[in-house]
Amino acid sequence: MSYDIKRSVSLYSYQDEYYDGKLDLEGCLRETAKTGATGVELLAEQMIRRFPLPIETQEFRDQWFEWLKKYNLEPSCYDAFLENKIYDNRTLSLGEQINMMKRDLRLASMLGFKNLRTLVSTPMDVIEGSLDYAAEVDVKIGLEVHAPFSLNSGWADGYMEMIHKTGTKHFGFIPDMGIFCKNIPDVLRDKARRQGASEECIKIVDESYAQRLAKGFVKIKYDLNLGKANMEYRMANGMKEMMEAVEKAGGGPADMAYAGASFTYSWSEPQDLIDNIDYIFHTHAKFYNVHEDYVETAVAIPEVVEAFKKAGYKGFLSSEYEGGEHLRDVGVDSIEQVRRHQEAMRRAIEG
Repeated sequence: MSYDIKRSVSLYSYQDEYYDGKLDLEGCLRETAKTGATGVELLAEQMIRRFPLPIETQEFRDQWFEWLKKYNLEPSCYDAFLENKIYDNRTLSLGEQINMMKRDLRLASMLGFKNLRTLVSTPMDVIEGSLDYAAEVDVKIGLEVHAPFSLNSGWADGYMEMIHKTGTKHFGFIPDMGIFCKNIPDVLRDKARRQGASEECIKIVDESYAQRLAKGFVKIKYDLNLGKANMEYRMANGMKEMMEAVEKAGGGPADMAYAGASFTYSWSEPQDLIDNIDYIFHTHAKFYNVHEDYVETAVAIPEVVEAFKKAGYKGFLSSEYEGGEHLRDVGVDSIEQVRRHQEAMRRAIEG
C-alpha cells in the first residue's frame, strides 16, 4: 500500500533550550529545519508569550508565516491544553470547556494548522460538542493516545463509538510512540543510579517490565475517573508484587521512584496502528535517548515505522523528545537528540 510519511518536530522537544533562553521561537523553527524535518508542531501556550493575545494580531501571524516560508516548514499539529481547572473553587462548566476548545480550534486555524492535539483528560462530551465548529474551521481534533492508554482497548472503543454515532470526519487519534517501549529508557535508569538506586532493585524493576512485555500488558479501561483507571491498570500489571519485591530488597526512595516510573511506559502491538489507520492523522514520535549509532534505547522505531508503511499512513511523525527531564542534573542537549532522532526516522522511512 502506498504511504506518504513525513517528518515533523514538536517544539516541546526544545523546551530546555527555550526555557534557558538559548532558543526563541524563531530559533526553534531554525533548528527544526536543520534536521531535515518539513513540519512543525507548536505548543502555543509554551512558546508564545502572553498567549493567546499575540495570535489575534495580524502582525504576529504575518511574522509566523514569514518564518515558515523562510525555513520551508509547514504546520503539522497545534497542541491544545484544555485548562478546565483554572479556578480554585470549581471546574469549568461543559459550555465553558467547549468554548475553550473552540478558541483553540480557531487559533490553530489562524496559524495554518489542520490538526489539533487534545489530551486524554479531555471529556468526551467536550469533544463531541466541538465537532461542528471543528468542521467549520476544517481542523481535526486528535486525541493523544499516550501511555498507559492504547488503541484496540476498551478505552479507545468509547471514542470509536462516538465517531460512528456522530459520523464525524474531524476527530480521531494521535498515537504517542511512548506506547511502543520495549524497554525502560536508559536515561531514567541512569538517573535512578545517580540518585542512589541499587543494582538489585533496578534488576527487579527491569525484569518486571520484561515480564509484562512477554505476557502482554493488561490494557487500561475507559473510566471518567482517570486516576482510578490508572491505578487499576497498574495493579493488573503487577505493580503490587513488584513494589513488594523492591521493598523486600531494601529499596529506598530512589528505588521506589524508579519502580513507580516504570509504569509510565508500555508496549502495544504495532498492529494496532494498522487496525486503526483510518482514524490516525498525526503521530507523536516520542523518544527518550538516541545513541550515536542512531538507535533509540526504548522505542521500537523500525517496527512502528514498518507498521505505518504497511498501513499506508499519510501524515507526519513528529519528534517529541522527553529524555531531557531525566538529564537536567547532568546537562541536556535537545538539539543533538532531535537531530539524531530525525536521522533514525529517516533511515526507517526510507529503508
